[in-house]
Amino acid sequence: MPSTRDIRRRIKSVKNTAQITKAMQMVASSKMRKAQLAALAGRPYATLMNSVLANVAADAVDFTHPLMAKREGGKHCVVLVSTDKGLCGALNSNLTREALKFDKDTTIFVCAGKKGAQFVARNKRNLAAEFTYKDAPLFAEARAISKFVQELFTKGEVDSVEVLYTNFISTLVQKPESQPLLPIGELKGVQAGVPHGNAPALETSGLEFQFEPGADQVLGALLPHALNFQIYQILLEAKASEQSSRMVAMKNATDNAKQLIKDLTLEYNKLRQANITKELLEITTAQMALG
Repeated sequence: MPSTRDIRRRIKSVKNTAQITKAMQMVASSKMRKAQLAALAGRPYATLMNSVLANVAADAVDFTHPLMAKREGGKHCVVLVSTDKGLCGALNSNLTREALKFDKDTTIFVCAGKKGAQFVARNKRNLAAEFTYKDAPLFAEARAISKFVQELFTKGEVDSVEVLYTNFISTLVQKPESQPLLPIGELKGVQAGVPHGNAPALETSGLEFQFEPGADQVLGALLPHALNFQIYQILLEAKASEQSSRMVAMKNATDNAKQLIKDLTLEYNKLRQANITKELLEITTAQMALG
């Protein structure tokens, strides 16, 4: 049975932990708001880009591009977008659980985030490259990832590319999702920069657009940029999911610490009262023995 000194030490330790988790909760709450606004701000641009691509594709019926080449083969690349730090609940574990579903022999991983790279190394999967991105992702960071996987695809080292990330739905809900990246399918279905499940339906205006120098040239320039922005938007969604999950996890940890302090304080008071009662009984017994 623990002594009162042990319980006091444990109460002090839990209080220190609660102060840390409370501070982390406040920091994550501040970063969460910025990350959510950044993710939501990118969606209208992605929708507009998708509309432009659809209109250009209507005038370029016979257009072909290396990024649209469909090949028969089993080589597969997965861009795993995880976090650099932990303490964000089950976010990374849910993501890596989905990553385990890919075939180990035919899949290579390109990781954005240290946790994903650690998972790939720990499970002895094939890691092609590791990238990092900041709390406020930069377009240059997304462009570097996109350029690397585009080169893998155009050189024929992989036959398809897929992005596995955590989609931001709300502060309390973040869902791991997989989105095909390469080869690009029908341009009318391209959702450039809009994560799977969040893309609004295109509205057809019935207007005819003219492009200079031509639809083929416009598409050739737009497709790489569309993929770059698609990766960028996914990084924004993943960062918003990370900060939201961390804020919720730290709040739960703080609440649990406060409850544990209450339980330990109650146990301490009971033990202290029992010791006082025991001492009083010993004093009373001694006085009765002395007469």
